[in-house]
Amino acid sequence: MSPAPAPKIRVGIPYRTRKEELSNKRDAYDKYVAAVAAHAAEPVEISLGLSASELQQLAQTLDAVILPGSPADIEPALFNATRHPKTAESDADRERTDFALLGHAVTEHKPVLAICYGVQSLNVFLGGALVQDIPSAIHTKIQHAWTGHEGPEPHHDVTLDAGSRLAQLAGATKARVNSSHHQSVLQPGNNLRVVAHAPDGVIEAIEWTGDANWIVGVQWHPERMVRSEELSQSLFRELAAAAAARKAPVHS
Repeated sequence: MSPAPAPKIRVGIPYRTRKEELSNKRDAYDKYVAAVAAHAAEPVEISLGLSASELQQLAQTLDAVILPGSPADIEPALFNATRHPKTAESDADRERTDFALLGHAVTEHKPVLAICYGVQSLNVFLGGALVQDIPSAIHTKIQHAWTGHEGPEPHHDVTLDAGSRLAQLAGATKARVNSSHHQSVLQPGNNLRVVAHAPDGVIEAIEWTGDANWIVGVQWHPERMVRSEELSQSLFRELAAAAAARKAPVHS
């Protein structure tokens, strides 16, 4: 009798904003769900309306977490900054949910892939600071924001640190990525190191150094590139692989 197949890796994905969740606006969110499912893992949708105890109970059942992008911006008071006029409205329910999931994942050594807003959330959770508006802070010719999502999505090159997980996944120290953000990491948080930059110096990725856990944050949107770009596929594949390795029984 053949052994039963191993249960699928459960990857939790919080909704992008409470407003989108309540209005059932799913176009952008569903791309994350599809990217997880495409790599033989089970996407677990996480409501932003859960109580602290409900969220903690759900987190216990997860093997990994993806923090998706969002039209919201992190509340600047969370990184001891005054709100910039170009900073978008924050979403306290998303912040609360992200921080609870991150606290659990860091403590229990569960892998995390943080994307766009998600990498900013990860950075602030670990004590880092953000650039609140790239065009105001940096005079750059690189188009980082995709204003109104009209016209072709902007792309630009990034340089990857030679010793990073990202460079290993890319098999190179250069990559071309899509771009849809006006904020970015200013100072990396505790146990995070910067591993990718745009040509204008904007920080494009960070990785966890606190222990052997797989925690990677990217400023671009791999969920929108999984059909066309190997690095993007690799991020979702490696997240699931890291979660599976954590669950694998240890044989003496």
